[in-house]
Amino acid sequence: MKMPATTPSLGDILRADAEDFADAFGVEDPATEDNVTEEEAPKGFCVECKDQQCQEDFCDVCGSMIHRTGRRQQHVLTKLDVAAPIETDDTAPAAASDSEDTEKEGEALEGAMAVTFSADSGRAETGSGSFGAWITERAKYIPLRLTLKERKYLRLLEAALNVSEYTDKVDILMYGNKTKRMVGQIRELCAILSGLVLASDYKAGQTLFEDRQFEDNEEFFQKIFEIGRRHKIMNPDKMRNEYGKLMYLLQDSQQRDVSELLGFSTLKPIKTVHAVLESLNVAYILEDEMVAVATKEIVAAGKSRAQVQLEIKQKERALEYLCKAYATHECPADVIRQCLYSIGDNHAFLRFNRDPCDRMLAYLKANFNPLKADSNTLSLAILSGRDGARLSHSHSNQFHYVHQTLALWRELLHDMFMLWHSADTDLLAARHAYRLTDTGQGLHRVQPCPRVSAAAHAILHRTQKAVGRWVGSAMIHLGDRNVPNALMFIDKYNQVSSILNPVVRVLEFLDSHAACPEPTDVSRFVEASHGSIDNAKKLILADFFRSAFDGSGADNFFDAGSCIDGRLTSAWNWCSAIEKKPFFNIFLLAGFVGFNGGPEGFN
Repeated sequence: MKMPATTPSLGDILRADAEDFADAFGVEDPATEDNVTEEEAPKGFCVECKDQQCQEDFCDVCGSMIHRTGRRQQHVLTKLDVAAPIETDDTAPAAASDSEDTEKEGEALEGAMAVTFSADSGRAETGSGSFGAWITERAKYIPLRLTLKERKYLRLLEAALNVSEYTDKVDILMYGNKTKRMVGQIRELCAILSGLVLASDYKAGQTLFEDRQFEDNEEFFQKIFEIGRRHKIMNPDKMRNEYGKLMYLLQDSQQRDVSELLGFSTLKPIKTVHAVLESLNVAYILEDEMVAVATKEIVAAGKSRAQVQLEIKQKERALEYLCKAYATHECPADVIRQCLYSIGDNHAFLRFNRDPCDRMLAYLKANFNPLKADSNTLSLAILSGRDGARLSHSHSNQFHYVHQTLALWRELLHDMFMLWHSADTDLLAARHAYRLTDTGQGLHRVQPCPRVSAAAHAILHRTQKAVGRWVGSAMIHLGDRNVPNALMFIDKYNQVSSILNPVVRVLEFLDSHAACPEPTDVSRFVEASHGSIDNAKKLILADFFRSAFDGSGADNFFDAGSCIDGRLTSAWNWCSAIEKKPFFNIFLLAGFVGFNGGPEGFN
């Protein structure tokens, strides 16, 4: 009996013979499937997808993403002298168009999987290179992203530090021993934390603190303090008030007499990507070239929607591949995913903090001649005593002075995670005692910073070698009245992006209106007040490159001038006078609210 041509009911399906059902729906005999001969791939194409040309039997895409079992075992590298040409039919334009689209998509996907890397820029590009070696070394300083549970503890820590008056009660001039006061304040903070944990989760708090002393919960306090330190490194704009209290509290807890009275240690090493992977015996995952694809930051500027979607799919596929390929019983896929996300956070940190230096360097080279000024208005020359300047430079000297300063800031921010780990070590080292000193800006803890000093001088030497010509002083203040300790050093250079990002945003705002096919209200206003958008851009840049690098901002040459830290002091001084600039209205039109306002200083 043959099945009817119409859609069968459930009863018909249940009553029908298997043979009749197979005939009605065209189901092939399973026994015949193995006898089907597979179409042979053309020479020079992948034997699996038969879609991409490559110089071996398996292309990078299929070899890494599709061939996980079976055919992957048959992979044999075969170098071909010349790839076989693709035969096309001129009489079939539609088919040729489809083939061209498929080939472009395949080339884009293959290009994304084959990655090259520049250690200078910290960016991965198409090709092949040394990304694995670079990220393996850098991962030793990349903090691990917080989990959801750790973020809950972070909120409790921030709440406890917010109400703590530790520095107000400890960092004061007084006679006698402050050890008991330090211990009392540390125990008070731990008691506040204990109460907050108990209030947020009664069962967990009861398990932790019932019939137990502070020293019995040493591991818990170490964990929660480490969470705060790790979060701050990855997010410099967070915990602005609380982080200083936390670090000074931990610094005091390392003193021998304080530690003995306290009865427990508050420190544990900061969790980094490399440390976690190494503890689980999977650190070799960082050598896989897919890590560059799975962690790269996707920036939509200048790209079509299709290209952005393609890059997102490539990133997701690479991420899933790495999680499945390297997951073990000891290292689950979620841990690998968390480490890869942390590396991606590192790239986002570099784009926000380091890349503004690259943009300003590009503006400097594109708009100013290093040898002579185009006009007196656009001259970078400065004279000591004029407009608050403390330095005297010709146009050429000032050009090189600005160039080398921006290059140095870029290198410092590029290695900020490494510098931050060095600062954490210097601050919390028991052998480096501090002294409470009036530096002219209040009482500060003046402490030696040997690790930060060594790292900063190495970066300075590398920058001097790269730029060739050095203008001004190369003095780095550390552990003195200008930069009392490593915490102040890190805080100073974390402000570079807060200074440069708003300026870059305003210049991009002007560029966007200059690119409009028809004049806008903003472009008409700028042209009426400054002649043209290009003139307005150059006016902003010239003023910034002159006044933000003129050695101003202090009452003596030693505190400002041309030393490494004095250059940043001058930039701060320029920011404080932005309201008096003739181009300030352009900043306001761009949405500027301040150098310490909303995201990047804009609404």
